[in-house]
Formats: sequence, C-alpha cells, structure tokens
Amino acid sequence: MIQTKDLTKRYGKFTAVQGVNLNIPAGQIYGFLGPNGAGKTSTIMMLLGIIKPTAGEIRLFGEDYRPERLDLRRRIGVVPEKHPVGMWSWMTAAEYLAMFAELFQIRNAPQRIDYLLERVGLAQVKNKRIAEFSRGMLQKLSIIRALLHDPDILFLDEPTSGLDPFGVKQTRDLILEENREGRTIFISSHVLSEMEKICHRVAIIFQGRLMAEDQMRSLLTNLAKDREIHIDLESVPPGLPDELKSLAFVLEAFARGSTLIVKVPKSGDYRKELSQFLIGRSLVPLSIQEKSLSLEEAFVTITQENINLFTRIGGEA
Repeated sequence: MIQTKDLTKRYGKFTAVQGVNLNIPAGQIYGFLGPNGAGKTSTIMMLLGIIKPTAGEIRLFGEDYRPERLDLRRRIGVVPEKHPVGMWSWMTAAEYLAMFAELFQIRNAPQRIDYLLERVGLAQVKNKRIAEFSRGMLQKLSIIRALLHDPDILFLDEPTSGLDPFGVKQTRDLILEENREGRTIFISSHVLSEMEKICHRVAIIFQGRLMAEDQMRSLLTNLAKDREIHIDLESVPPGLPDELKSLAFVLEAFARGSTLIVKVPKSGDYRKELSQFLIGRSLVPLSIQEKSLSLEEAFVTITQENINLFTRIGGEA
C-alpha cells in the first residue's frame, strides 16, 4: 500500500529525511515513531504529496505517486495533529461534515455522517458550532472527516492528542475496528503505550534516518539485551540475591519488595532452574513471569545509542 525508496528531503543544507525505505502491506496498523525533529512530519508531508521529495520514490497502491494523481489522493484520509477551525468555526459539526461529504460526492451522506458521529460519541452535539468544541471534540470531528469518503489508507498524526482517557479508548477501539474492516492505518505518535497496544509493525526514525523497522514483537525481542525474570515470593530472605549471582547463568539479581528480579541471557529460558534453586531452599515461588521490553524502553534504547554514536563521531571529528 505504501512504498518508498531512498526517500530524501533537504531544506537548503539541512537534511530532514535521508534515504528512508518503507514497505507497508495492506491491512497493517503501522506506527511511525521518533523524537521531535526526527523527520516524521517531513516524511508524512511527502507521502501526502504536500511537499516534494528532494530525491527518492513514493508508490501508493502499487503505483507511482505524484501530487497531481488525484485518483490516488482520493483514497487517502488524513487526521492532522492540529485541527484547523479558522473559517469553519461558525459552522455546526453537521454542516462542516456535509460540506466535505459534498466535495467527495458521498452517497447517502446524512446517514454516513450520523453513523460516524455516533461512533465517536458526538451525535448529541451535531448541531453545535465548531467554535464551541473542545480540543478533544475537534480531534474526533477530524477523524470523522477523514473517514467520510471511506479511504483505503488512513494517516493519523497524534490521534489521541487532547483526549481524556475515555476518548483515548474510543479512538483506539475505532482504529482497531477500521483496521479489522481492511483499512491500512499509518500512525505518527509520541504516545508509545498506545502504539504498543495497536500496531502490527513500527518504525523508529532519528535525525532523518530509519533506525529500526520490524514487527512489534520482533523489534522488542531483538533489542532486549537480556531476559528479566520476576519471581514473587512471600518475602525475599536477606542474601538470596547474592546466592543467585553464584549461578553461572545469572547476570544480575536483586529484590524489589517481595519480588525477586533476575536477569539472565536472552539465549535461554532458565525459569525451571530458578524454580528448582528456590524450592531447594524451601522457598515457594508464587509466580514466575518474564518482563518483556516495552516499546518505550526500545525507543529510548535506540535513540540514546544513536545520540551517543553521533556525539562520539562529532567529538572525534
């Protein structure tokens, strides 16, 4: 659905995006992550045809994409991070959506609008003026506008920005439902906990370069330097962590309250050996769980490693 080859964008001497290669198949929820200034916005603006690449290629739906390809642009829905009110502030939500429905020549527009308003919890305010909407309400209205014409690809930039916890869940459920119906969804976000819950695949961009790109599970597994086992006990006897460190496969051991935390090489599963060790000391594990690397930890690991690399290179230069 979305392919780029050596996608590059320069602004004068500054390179915002350098040689980014994406290959996003149909039906995926794809997370595009990076710190501020990493090149996310420039990449999205090129994918949408708003700015022209300095170099590289973009293909959408298997075809070469150029801004003049209105037939391809029609198959895209966009939810920007900032939702313009401007000249529309005097309109009601229903009038605003009806205007876009007419532009897209949507059949049965009133029914489609009512259906989408109901789905995001705005049905009760359809006749309220946009100027009176909160930021969260504007966010939901923007999502409806993007879905009106039933696009094949939905681009979302910080989709949960400004939403309360209930609104975040509503938006998450809507994204998952739209994806189950076959829609490909491209999300740029800083809310890593949400991305971890919904994305099939993620990419991490830093200083214009794609640093990592993989399925969520594979990315987290590959970045983990070791395995962290959490063992709940009634209490952790003094000296037990030091005893565990005598085992050849234990890299680190310490207690946190009544939980024993043991780090072992990620190449093996040592839960059985740990259980036998504890039972041999008349200690009964209440639970043994492996803590997986979170997306936030992976994000920090990748960006910090590259900050250190660029700092070292700069110092050597």
